[in-house]
Amino acid sequence: MTTKSATIRARIEPDLKSRAENIFRQIGMNATEAITLFYKQVELRKGLPFNVVIPNETTRKTLEQAEAGEELIMCADAKDLFKQLGI
Repeated sequence: MTTKSATIRARIEPDLKSRAENIFRQIGMNATEAITLFYKQVELRKGLPFNVVIPNETTRKTLEQAEAGEELIMCADAKDLFKQLGI
């Protein structure tokens, strides 16, 4: 077994750190375990474990509107969602 002695230092937004660590706690992990998991996936996949893309104009506008709370359609449940979609 190898000794864990390397250190990673990174600066991130405090709110992002807090939200992410809350999610880690919910799934029974801490930040060190999450970072180790990320690094292991990078090693196994020989790249990032997710696609990195630049969103097109439509997607970018939609994301901006959603973040601003604009043009959102609220649904009570999945049945209501399908009804509003006409499905």
